[in-house]
Amino acid sequence: MLIIALTLTAWQATGQDNRQYIVKVGDPAPDIELISLDGSRQRLGDLRGRVVMLQFTASWCGVCRQEMPHIERDIWLKHKSNPAFRLYGVDLKESKEVTEKFAADMHITYPLLLDPEGKAFYAIAEQGAGVTRNVIIDQQGNIAFLTRLYDKQEFSQMIAVIEKLLLSK
Repeated sequence: MLIIALTLTAWQATGQDNRQYIVKVGDPAPDIELISLDGSRQRLGDLRGRVVMLQFTASWCGVCRQEMPHIERDIWLKHKSNPAFRLYGVDLKESKEVTEKFAADMHITYPLLLDPEGKAFYAIAEQGAGVTRNVIIDQQGNIAFLTRLYDKQEFSQMIAVIEKLLLSK
């Protein structure tokens, strides 16, 4: 497993996570099902060998709406052509129609997926936990970084982790 040497937030450094995650950095990522807007399905495990970013979001979430333009500009547009990278927004418990409108309203071009029952989300977070979470998964299928809410410093650290993982083989 690749060890990322960065300044960690206090909760990551101490392991004291009050962010309601049920997974932690270094854990194997749960093999969740990813459901696209066209209804096609893929297992997260099928993406092994790539760096994967999952952004858990919802249309009603103001912080999600604040973070999404940064994800689009600073991550997606930079790495979307890289075959070693995948980025998926995962819309929590909303219909296909709401999810499509949400993507259009936010002017994002990265794929926004469906999580109609919250199965994907609750494989990484406690029941009742809030969205605006990013999960970075390394090429071996392990969790490399977790975020909660939108914090500029943490977001910058996440970008550095993605870039470092993409440089490693």
